[in-house]
Amino acid sequence: MLIPGRSAKQGTSLNKGKLKDEYKKITSILEVNSDDMVRLGLDTGDQVKLSNEVGETIVSVKGMREGKLPVGCAFIPYGPPSSCLMSGETCGSGMPQSKHMMVQIELVKKVEKEVKKVEPAN
Repeated sequence: MLIPGRSAKQGTSLNKGKLKDEYKKITSILEVNSDDMVRLGLDTGDQVKLSNEVGETIVSVKGMREGKLPVGCAFIPYGPPSSCLMSGETCGSGMPQSKHMMVQIELVKKVEKEVKKVEPAN
């Protein structure tokens, strides 16, 4: 279940401008429960496709420590990527329905892990 919402970083970067790289980066990170990351075979930095009956988007994923997000839940800051998944239905509120969205998460690209070369001791 995806829960889009406001975050402190999203809010401060929004004030700097929606077209700035900082805002684009912050609103393109999906936070996922660490147990779900293991179950899905994901690592922080991997790119995933989120999709539902409305649309799809590609974002980076970040594992969250135990207690930050319940198993089965993911969070993404409001922004262009999350808007791709929201219908135009507002139920008269002026704000699209965006809570408790069921989405599919699919791996698109694994993050390249840096390989450290260890020099033998003399």
